[in-house]
Amino acid sequence: MILTPSQMKAVEEAAFLEGATPAELMESAGEGIARVVGQFFPRGGTIIVFCGKGHNGGDALLAAHRLVSAGWQLFIRLVSPVEELAALTRAHLEKLPATAIIGSLPRNITSPLILLDGLLGLGSEGHPRGMTAELIREMNDCRDQKGAFSIAIDLPSGLDGTTGEVFDPCVQTDLTVTLGMVKSGLMADRATSVVGRLALVPLPGISLPAECGDRAKVITADLLRSSLPVRDFDSYKGTYGGIGIVAGSRGYLGAARLASSAAVRAGGGLVTLYALPENYELIAPLCIPEVMVKPVDSYLDALSDAHDVLAVGPGVGDAHADDLRKIVSRATMPCVVDAGALNAISKEPSLLINCAASRLLTPHPGEMERLNPQKGRTRREWAESFAEAYPVTLLLKGARTIIAEKGRETVFNTTGNPGMGSGGMGDVLTGVCAALIGSGHHLRDAAMLGAWLCGRSAEIAISHGGESQESLSASSVISHLGAACAALRGDDY
Repeated sequence: MILTPSQMKAVEEAAFLEGATPAELMESAGEGIARVVGQFFPRGGTIIVFCGKGHNGGDALLAAHRLVSAGWQLFIRLVSPVEELAALTRAHLEKLPATAIIGSLPRNITSPLILLDGLLGLGSEGHPRGMTAELIREMNDCRDQKGAFSIAIDLPSGLDGTTGEVFDPCVQTDLTVTLGMVKSGLMADRATSVVGRLALVPLPGISLPAECGDRAKVITADLLRSSLPVRDFDSYKGTYGGIGIVAGSRGYLGAARLASSAAVRAGGGLVTLYALPENYELIAPLCIPEVMVKPVDSYLDALSDAHDVLAVGPGVGDAHADDLRKIVSRATMPCVVDAGALNAISKEPSLLINCAASRLLTPHPGEMERLNPQKGRTRREWAESFAEAYPVTLLLKGARTIIAEKGRETVFNTTGNPGMGSGGMGDVLTGVCAALIGSGHHLRDAAMLGAWLCGRSAEIAISHGGESQESLSASSVISHLGAACAALRGDDY
């Protein structure tokens, strides 16, 4: 559910009438924010709270109190004198050491360095001014010059919570922890670059009237957790599906290895990779031993085998476009359609109307443009109009991946980081989605799970695996899929 700030305020007022209190909501917010920080930074460092006058500042201070208990060093930059703070915010400030309040950024800082934006809340309008604007610029300079990680509470200060307009100045955040419900401005295309990764912290007592808000959803661990149940003890490889993979023509064999490896690591029961004669001797030694590499004279041979799902297209060149179109059209099992297969059907998208079974398309923006030009539409409008025109499930990749299907609520993924902007990530997603479909998931559920797990795996590779955004690779995402599954079953946001 996505709400405007005014709708969120009405929901909060209704909660107060039912007995909730601002203090209780602030306690839950502070606890949740601290847990999100711990999710990304398992070891303590330095946190600098940029504290505004209102309850956003109180949320930040409560989170800081919990992080200090976990070993973090704390500094506080105040937007105004203490006596001008809201009563609740001032009360939480008084629980922290007075020595933490500083007049300028400290010189000696223990890494990691976190900047917590508690300057402006839902009620802010227009361009930030005065000391607030100065502190926003200070945060952005610290991020740029010292490599700090910026976290916004509810909204980045300087972002319009309704429209997503980015005012000047606006905090450039790496992670936004929104409270209670997602705010509409956070989902605007133009806001993505300042919002960063999105985490939703539920608040107690918050409930919605049926007619309230935008029915679209963001993908969270809470939403997905029941979709990845613990496996039955008496299950076996047949339970988790036969996955056929048509991937990897000459010069692009790595795509075949990545897609097939990802399918294995995401739980596929039996994974078969189809290899043409000119590729077989090259690709067979590259694949992990759990993948069965089957030599075939034509990719069309994949249509003759009994699989629960086919993944079609990663690393397959234009020379095979006709075969790819035939597979997408004729396969009697669900298909994940990616890369070369998407380019092939872009020449004849009408074939999607009468496919023999369900199809999940996973284009990046360039592939989507070839399928269906954007023509100035928002990403959401673009995805929804395509899903309305064609009976498919669409996963439109990007910094805020969108999943659309006719007659169902549009969903936005929340996980991932800029380190995923490298070759092979789409091949991994294709393999993961295919494995999930093979194990019995509906295509839309598989797309949601696949997008979340791949993004969370990329995050864990950095927070726990020693990678950086620069060093992150598709292979590293595959190796951390198990940790992502464990995180989904845990208490992640």
